[in-house]
Amino acid sequence: MATITIDGKAFEVENNLTIIQAARNNGIDIPHFCWHPNLSVAGNCRMCLVEVEKMPKLVIACSTQVTNGMIVHTANPRVVKARQAVMEFLLINHPLDCPICDEAGECKLQDYAYTHSIGYSRFEEEKVHKPKRVELGPHVMLDNERCIMCSRCVRFCDEIAGKPQLTFTRRGDHVELTTFPGEKLDNPYSMNVIDICPVGALTSREFRFKARVWEMSATETVCPGCARGCNMNTWVRNNEILRQTPRYNAEVNQYWMCDWGRLETLRQVNSDARIRGPLMRKEGGVVEVGWDEAVVRVASELKSFRKGEVAVLGSAFDTNEDNYALQKFAREVLQTRHLDFKRHTTPGNEDKLLISADRTPNSRGALEVGLQPGEHGANTEGIIRGIKDGSIKALFLADDNIAIDPEVAQSLIRLEFLVVLASVENETTRLADIVLPSSTYAEKNGTFTNLQGRVQRIRPSVATLEQERSLDGFAMSRLDKLGSQFDRWAKGPKRDARPPWRIIAGIAVLMGAKFKYQTSEDVFGEIASHVDAFNGMSYRKLGNRGTLLKTSRDLRVPLPA
Repeated sequence: MATITIDGKAFEVENNLTIIQAARNNGIDIPHFCWHPNLSVAGNCRMCLVEVEKMPKLVIACSTQVTNGMIVHTANPRVVKARQAVMEFLLINHPLDCPICDEAGECKLQDYAYTHSIGYSRFEEEKVHKPKRVELGPHVMLDNERCIMCSRCVRFCDEIAGKPQLTFTRRGDHVELTTFPGEKLDNPYSMNVIDICPVGALTSREFRFKARVWEMSATETVCPGCARGCNMNTWVRNNEILRQTPRYNAEVNQYWMCDWGRLETLRQVNSDARIRGPLMRKEGGVVEVGWDEAVVRVASELKSFRKGEVAVLGSAFDTNEDNYALQKFAREVLQTRHLDFKRHTTPGNEDKLLISADRTPNSRGALEVGLQPGEHGANTEGIIRGIKDGSIKALFLADDNIAIDPEVAQSLIRLEFLVVLASVENETTRLADIVLPSSTYAEKNGTFTNLQGRVQRIRPSVATLEQERSLDGFAMSRLDKLGSQFDRWAKGPKRDARPPWRIIAGIAVLMGAKFKYQTSEDVFGEIASHVDAFNGMSYRKLGNRGTLLKTSRDLRVPLPA
């Protein structure tokens, strides 16, 4: 450890830290552009200049290591004057793009121009002009005039993504960021350069010119793109998700997330194929019906089958709460042993950074809450065989498109009754007798358990018609923000969808069971008291970083006598 003094205050810090790290750990902000906690030190922006007593010149805080007895000044007149000079230099050729720049509201250069600049420029010559609207790759647009050459994007590609695709060409005030000859910025993590760019040089081609940051609400949630469970923020205006960005979690994803997680999961929520309301197959074809008629029909039909003739398939795309309610419904109400969920693991599609071969967010959680066959029960393959041989006559399926396999689709046709919970139309919903629209990850409260066994919260960022009527779930996550945020989601389009646990509880009650859940937190409370691996957990204790499971156990639960 080393004792250092920063702006008159003494701190004891680890002696392997740099000045900027030591200051940051103790709540002192030293302005910077090129430094990033997870990247190597470049030291080329000079914005973090500080004065260290007994040193003849100002030093850059990002690369100067602390020593015992060091005395640092971060805001004396000499340092302030140096920062003003750096800002004046950076702004000499910077275009006046703030009114049309997507980075407005999040721009370090904009913020520092207000807090650390002299407020005017002595430069009277014509600015240097560089290429604008350069398509670096499928998702990233470059405006070279805005670039301040911090090199964060170059270092990210080299050090984190492992794909050296960006470099600087030319020299002096004509320097330009570009890709290597014949290369495109198309690595699986390319959009992270947008997040770490301190100015508006790198922007998202999908989000470009859609909204200002102050017009959107940001919700802390978890990416459902794979079993990694990257922490992220969803940004919403008028009840529509416009972008998704990584949220820092040192134990899961650091500062990063993959492009697939940002874009593909968002497209599901905003899809034109979203199911607008319950659908029922009648003599004249498939028609849209009310919720009451649909759930009454499901309960009535399921009652008509004998034990063992009904199978249940859950989903690793659903939350722990959804799957717990489903396995309880299967065992206690339907009294079936045939219970499982389809795996979506594709070995070889993973990498060493974040992307998992398991392309679902909650397969670990599904197993832990008991979504697996009972004693002598059939797994997914066994259920399909049972449908083929006629021993299984009805199937309750939640949030998975198993009919994408033509062979499985041919088997499902043999069923006497098929009820499907789904958020978008697919091959399976087209075969169903009843389709009940379920909420996506962005429309419900709940938890996912990632591949590490970390239980993490998801929160609703867009509202459904049910939430508009009751504010259930949405208000829980936004109670402190409902003032101005309410208008932002209340104006947009809403889907008539419900979380699977609520749909299942409604059917169970009609079949004579006592499922008294009012909120997802009620379901999670029961999980915490009945499943050892979740013992003692609560939404409050999970916080925004999650909690690791306790020792898991074999959950092959026998049927009630």
